[in-house]
Amino acid sequence: MAQYQPAVEAEEELEERTVEIARVAKVVKGGRRFTFRATVVVGDRRGQVGIGIGKAGAVPDAVRKASERARRNLKKINLYDTTIPHEVIGEVGGARVLLKPASPGTGVIAGGGVRAVLEAVGVRDILTKSLGSNNLLNVVKATMQALEQLRSVEEVAAERGKKVEDVLPFWDRRKKRHE
Repeated sequence: MAQYQPAVEAEEELEERTVEIARVAKVVKGGRRFTFRATVVVGDRRGQVGIGIGKAGAVPDAVRKASERARRNLKKINLYDTTIPHEVIGEVGGARVLLKPASPGTGVIAGGGVRAVLEAVGVRDILTKSLGSNNLLNVVKATMQALEQLRSVEEVAAERGKKVEDVLPFWDRRKKRHE
């Protein structure tokens, strides 16, 4: 009799990070009803990332729900080496997040929610600035929105009618010309 072997899924290598756990209240006739909202970021560190939000009466249930939603909402992001191909701004509500490509060795210069999303997607060199609201949920969503706006170097070159070498970040442009 053959032994049952569970299928090995790609989900096993996903990195999961709980960004925020907040106690939220709903005001009802008898007073306040408290529940927990969890925000989870899931990514494969190779260009895929998703965010999920879960609400429940207990923290573990909220985190589990958020994790499941994040895994379902994975999106492919255009990256360039260890950074992003171009500068971009994401806006959600009052939160604005500026993402700028950085040369190799810079590291992730970012705060809590932005850092979690960028590290999960696999960015290792980037400069960021959170502008406007510092509501963590909106900052995470704005970061995600900014990443979704990214276009590959090839797309940008084709759009502008230039060679790929001409639209590369400045630190790689010099290398390509001298080769």
